Amino acid sequence: MRLHVDQRHERVLELVRERGSLRVAELAEELGMSAVTLRRDVEALAAQGLVERLHGAVVWPTGQSRPAPAAAPPAEGLVVGMVVPTTEYYYADVVRGARQTVEAAGARLTIGLSRYLPDEDAAQARRLLSTGADGLLLTPSWERGCPERGEGLWTAEQEVPVVLVERSAPLGHPAAGLDRVRSDHAHGAAEAVAHLAGLGHRAIALAVQDSPTAPRLRVGYRAAVEALGLTPVSAAPLDDAPSRSEAKRFERTLEYLCEAVASGNVTAAIVHSDADAIVLIPRLQARGVRVPEDLAVIAYDDEVAGLADLPLTAVAPDKHAVGAAAARLLLDRLGVVEPGGAVGGAVAGAGETGRGSAARRHLDILPTLRIRVSCGAVAAAP
Repeated sequence: MRLHVDQRHERVLELVRERGSLRVAELAEELGMSAVTLRRDVEALAAQGLVERLHGAVVWPTGQSRPAPAAAPPAEGLVVGMVVPTTEYYYADVVRGARQTVEAAGARLTIGLSRYLPDEDAAQARRLLSTGADGLLLTPSWERGCPERGEGLWTAEQEVPVVLVERSAPLGHPAAGLDRVRSDHAHGAAEAVAHLAGLGHRAIALAVQDSPTAPRLRVGYRAAVEALGLTPVSAAPLDDAPSRSEAKRFERTLEYLCEAVASGNVTAAIVHSDADAIVLIPRLQARGVRVPEDLAVIAYDDEVAGLADLPLTAVAPDKHAVGAAAARLLLDRLGVVEPGGAVGGAVAGAGETGRGSAARRHLDILPTLRIRVSCGAVAAAP
């Protein structure tokens, strides 16, 4: 059945309004019209200012608004499962960022805690899926922040979309293809080294506790020392032989720093975490090491650094932003549009049922260096 001229014009306007621009030949084929007839229709519509004709194409007039594209389905009734080692200290803000983002989209966040127990990550993930989780935010208890050989394969075998949070997998590991969001701890350590070098320090020690964050801190520290041509410093004793006892950890770190300062070479140190730094600094001072006069200190993490009696300069990972970004990636994978029309940012992998965009994403969020008294760049209050 042939369309009346008015019906043809309405159909042309509808398609151009929806898509913004179309080639005349393509539009004629879609409408089942001859190109000659369509060109006449387009010329008539252009004469009325309803469309514009340009180089064989018909476009929606500049300055006229078009309706927004159809939105992805809302998140009402959607459940996001999140497995983290703990909701205390570091992960409190990560969870808070994820929760606020998920709830703002109309979905619900449910939590599973692994408490760093063996195999508990996978068990908690199964539990969340059994209670209706549509996707998973996972922070597995990988000791070095990434899986060892043969470890963590289950993360890549889930039938729902998965985003790794503050974790990554090495190339070649099945989980390396998962979406992930993490703090760029290597960058944070390098920024601390660069700041101390800018204050004139040439030999900077690194004292880190054994944690999933430590390997990336060492990478950033070593890279910055080499790039800036600084004096290499002997590794802290905990690097090769971690201590499971907190008392032993503090004792060994204290001895290391005191000996480094006594050698006359080391004048600055980066200490992970800020809670450790708060414990160590009074002990250093009791041993005659003045901070920052004899030893400038930058703490890593900024949970309580500003509350120390000697406020600590600290590298602050944006944990809230990590949780929020991970949630947005997962919501996008699930095909959810956030309030205001912004789609999350993750992806659906080949062969998955996810409704998000086609490419997977690895997102690193840079920490911020917050300058206070302990590094010597700010004078202590009288």
